[in-house]
Amino acid sequence: MPIDPNASIDPRASLGDGVTIWAGTHVREFAVIGARTTIGQFAYVGPGTTIGSDCKIQNAALLYEPAVIGDGVFIGPRVVFTNDRHPRAITPDGTQKGAEDWDAVGVTVAYGAAIGAGAICVAPIRIGEWATVAAGAVVTADVPDYAVVGGVPARRLGWVGRAGWPLRQEGTDWVCPATAERYRETENGTRLVRLQP
Repeated sequence: MPIDPNASIDPRASLGDGVTIWAGTHVREFAVIGARTTIGQFAYVGPGTTIGSDCKIQNAALLYEPAVIGDGVFIGPRVVFTNDRHPRAITPDGTQKGAEDWDAVGVTVAYGAAIGAGAICVAPIRIGEWATVAAGAVVTADVPDYAVVGGVPARRLGWVGRAGWPLRQEGTDWVCPATAERYRETENGTRLVRLQP
């Protein structure tokens, strides 16, 4: 069954064709989920969060608004996207904070990226195309396209290709061992671009 009857889907959310949502997941109002995306058990998709097509979101991922997730993104189990740079339950005078007392900031994930289990992405950040975030990482800064990052706080550990394999350096190029695609560093080694065959 594509949408489990034990999932909680707000009627104002928009679901594309072929979306699969498992039991216990909560999709809030005005969330947009693209075609053929799968969301595992007990995940949370915040109000107005946008998820592209062909994504795979694993169990217990917490995607707080206003997250924007591109097409073909993998989000592992127990991943958390934050949305408040200065979290407090109360204001300085002791009054309980309401929605008007803070400005939500979001995590943006670009096409084809992958985020490993238990990673925490502290908004506002952008995770680049085909980038990989290692399991358990705490990401506090933007991640370049094709970068693999890990640690607390996360730092770049190397480069990764579109197939998800770490790239190996051959002269001035970086090569994918799975596909033989070639890449080259630019901007003093802070950016990677794929070379056309």
